[in-house]
Amino acid sequence: MKRELKERYGFEELREIVADLRAEDGCPWDRVQTFETMKKCLADETQEVLDAVDRGDTANLCEELGDVLMQVLVYSRIAEEAGLFTLDDVMSGLGRKLVRRHPHVFGDAHAETPEEALALWRSVKAREKAGLL
Repeated sequence: MKRELKERYGFEELREIVADLRAEDGCPWDRVQTFETMKKCLADETQEVLDAVDRGDTANLCEELGDVLMQVLVYSRIAEEAGLFTLDDVMSGLGRKLVRRHPHVFGDAHAETPEEALALWRSVKAREKAGLL
């Protein structure tokens, strides 16, 4: 499973790399990870994003966001292997949520200020949680 080191990678390539890491002949550490064992990794990477923001270090922020994206890819791969859901399911759910929670952008509602937009978001989210959407 040789892979050439490249300057740039696309999303599908990253997806394949994670699958390779978890494959039978992949990385022994990556293969044994579970949702539970990855919790600390996700928490640490999230904190590193926040630290980079606090320092105004955009170069490090870019790197740390990549690490958070890796967590999403790994969690999704673990779920796919278990037959729970796929990365496509995660992305589809996110797309639906973003469109649904922005009726002032994608629907007929209106929001002129950030506060009005946030109020709409919260209203839609509350209806979702109540099972009304």
